[in-house]
Amino acid sequence: MIPFALPHIDQKVIDEVTAALKSGWLSTGPRTKLFEERLTEYTGCKKTLCLNSATAGLELMLRWFGVGEGDEVVLPAYTYTATANVVIHCGAKPVFVDVNASDFNINVAEIKKAITSRTKVIMPVDLGGLPCDYDAINALVKQDEVLSKFDPRGTIQEQLGRILVLSDSAHSFGGKYKGKRTGSLTDLSVFSFHAVKNLSTGEGGAVALNLPAPFDNDAIYKYLCVKSLHGQSKDAFSKVQKGEWRYDIVEAGYKWNMPDIAAAIGLVELERYDSLHLPKRKHIIDRYNRSFSATKWAELPVAVDEKNKTESSYHLYTLRIKNITEKQRDDIMKEVFKKDVAVNVHFMPVPMMSFYKGLGYDIKNYPVAYDNYSREISLPIFYDLTDEQTDTVINAVISSVNSVLN
Repeated sequence: MIPFALPHIDQKVIDEVTAALKSGWLSTGPRTKLFEERLTEYTGCKKTLCLNSATAGLELMLRWFGVGEGDEVVLPAYTYTATANVVIHCGAKPVFVDVNASDFNINVAEIKKAITSRTKVIMPVDLGGLPCDYDAINALVKQDEVLSKFDPRGTIQEQLGRILVLSDSAHSFGGKYKGKRTGSLTDLSVFSFHAVKNLSTGEGGAVALNLPAPFDNDAIYKYLCVKSLHGQSKDAFSKVQKGEWRYDIVEAGYKWNMPDIAAAIGLVELERYDSLHLPKRKHIIDRYNRSFSATKWAELPVAVDEKNKTESSYHLYTLRIKNITEKQRDDIMKEVFKKDVAVNVHFMPVPMMSFYKGLGYDIKNYPVAYDNYSREISLPIFYDLTDEQTDTVINAVISSVNSVLN
């Protein structure tokens, strides 16, 4: 069976993790801090905080901004449930909007329609690795009509004076928009380093801080370090310095820090990300595109948007089959699996999930999201996928589509 995704673990990764283990420092320590510095250099953001997941990063920043009961957060219906769950955790209301028919990303015109006086945050999602249209989103929150609706609660919201743009960049590390990398494109961006992501630490995530003046991103980073570690005024690494054992709990914080073992993997993978991982993923996608473009039924995913000078991180290959039903898509997937090829769907739109249906959300209100989902099949794409295996995937998909449709 060709798997859908596998992390790339070689001797270099094993050696660095072994060195971390032998150092005696396993929790947040020198490797995590170095990883944060390297991520800041790579993305071009102002400061980076590493955490144990992207989900933690999204919730941390919503809570930092003071999002709570009565507030609304606008996000795409087409995303993984984590994007919406963190809004629920904060006591706020997720306001789903539809997506583009072309690239799965949030529709900016639909965002504007959804904004009310209760809107505090917009959470665009870089689905599959393609950055959203951040110039349009950043401009939207500064329009007079939108600014007039903003009703700030608390000092931080008053200081920003507008809706916060919090990018769910879980898929798009290394993606580019108009010459800039994700992480530096808007107020805040959150990355995932989960096992199946392009850059993996096993489990993990990071917040890229890029807040405008007069915010002090360094000071905010220090505060977030406290908030993400039980509200403890010093982390364990600081406490072991001579005479520095004493600490305080300044708030009831959370346990969201990244351990050095995870950062050790990340440091190796980041060092070779542009030279190893991105080129290989692009190579696989190019092979897929060459083969599927010769068919009449394939709708290829957008990896490069020339209009917006946008390039994906090549995280997912979200193939759509033209003019089919959801059942036909499922039947095609069953046929592919019979050929020992694992495929997936990214994602079932959140309003289709039982919990959210129970809250009154209805997928009928997001027709583009449903149409994209009903015809989508995600194909394997990972570093160790060989050309021979890629060809096996291609042949399995083509023969399965032909079997179901003919």
